[in-house]
Amino acid sequence: MGKGGDASAANKANKISWSQVKEHCTPDDAWVVYQNKVYDVSNWHEHPGGAVIFTHAGDDMTDIFAAFHAPGSQNLMQKFYIGDLIPGSNQNKTEHQIAFEKGYRDLRSKLILMGMFKSNGWFYVYKCVSNMMLWATAVAMVYYSESVAVHMASAVLLGLFFQQCGWLAHDFLHHQVFRQRKYGDLGGIYWGNLMQGYSVQWWKNKHNGHHAVPNLHNSTALSQDGDPDIDTMPLLAWSLKQAQSYRELQADGKDSASVKFLIRYQAYFYFPILLLARLSWLNESFKTAFGLGAASENAALELKAKGLQYPILEKAGILLHYAWMFVVSSGFGRFPVWYATTYFLVATASCGFLLAIVFGLGHNGMATYDADARPDFWKLQVTTTRNITGGHGFPQAFVDWFCGGLQYQVDHHLFPSLPRHNLAKTHALVRSFCKEWNVHYHEADLVDGTIEVLQHLSKVSNDFLLDFVKDGPTM
Repeated sequence: MGKGGDASAANKANKISWSQVKEHCTPDDAWVVYQNKVYDVSNWHEHPGGAVIFTHAGDDMTDIFAAFHAPGSQNLMQKFYIGDLIPGSNQNKTEHQIAFEKGYRDLRSKLILMGMFKSNGWFYVYKCVSNMMLWATAVAMVYYSESVAVHMASAVLLGLFFQQCGWLAHDFLHHQVFRQRKYGDLGGIYWGNLMQGYSVQWWKNKHNGHHAVPNLHNSTALSQDGDPDIDTMPLLAWSLKQAQSYRELQADGKDSASVKFLIRYQAYFYFPILLLARLSWLNESFKTAFGLGAASENAALELKAKGLQYPILEKAGILLHYAWMFVVSSGFGRFPVWYATTYFLVATASCGFLLAIVFGLGHNGMATYDADARPDFWKLQVTTTRNITGGHGFPQAFVDWFCGGLQYQVDHHLFPSLPRHNLAKTHALVRSFCKEWNVHYHEADLVDGTIEVLQHLSKVSNDFLLDFVKDGPTM
């Protein structure tokens, strides 16, 4: 647990400079700032949200704390209080910046008063029931038909069902549906572990870290302060800095030729990688749930310190997922092994593509930052994120259903616990606020957004080639 403070220390109200805060930026020596008060959360692995708290070690966590926590949660931080931030010691904060931060915090308060954070239970009943109807239809197509075409259509429909499960698990685990976290977690285990085969803890660690620091590269001092969603090397590089990391392989005496090849042609590999994405997620989830490894250093730290939050439910959910998936893929025992494998792979590839095509548009190809040069909370979330609109034959109603709320990715990142059915109203206020403060956010439809992603990958490849030529022979 963090060293924290006590009543006597609080009474003394120690004055701490911003430069002092910046020195404490590792999990075992972590200071954070909340509303100009400083807290020592060193080694606080019992933090209910996990190791995500260390993404803001040595930094101001005021806004990301508000985004993740219910009102009153700050009271739990009192035991970690060690002093007050010296006014004006953060030289990066101008009067304009202070006014801007007050503006977007006031906007959050306005949304609370408007009831935007309250969920509509009937909306989620409808979403859960309609999604289970997709599952029942896909299962019935296998059970009642002997047609290969119907079976393959069933596999694709099952992939779509998995995708929609992803959006529901996302809503439950962001606590958009229930205020009590336990109920949200249980909903996440149902839609995540049981119906998708994904580990809730694996997802939480990865996704919470992503929300805290979207499109941020790890710093050299703290591996926990980077976005795990852009940690896609050696398959994809989202910036020249990422592409240059292939040199680390050379320094370790490893063969980097394949990495250079992948970077050079990454725009062509993008869609094939999406098709295989679910296999990777299933693998990482299984390893997390059964203690066989972790996808990142941050996840390994969390698992070592506190273990699984729901060890029995996580394991049982995943095992039951594979049980019912085996029954359906085998055609209830009628299909030969090769045919059952084909069905499973079609469903898996369909899901990977349908999931990744949406959340890939959310951030891929947008701005990336170094951890020690990240902007304020609002600008970080807005400039690294892309909204998805209707267009190119896709009506807005379809986009709203297909993307499961992530068509308003900018607004969701600003207010992650706000239920998806209130995002459209919230977007109008966010758009007005951005216009007032001259902050630009980006929108594109499914087609144009995908083209932007591919063009960005090509640009990184070209920049990498030019950089490589400077240092040595061409590939």
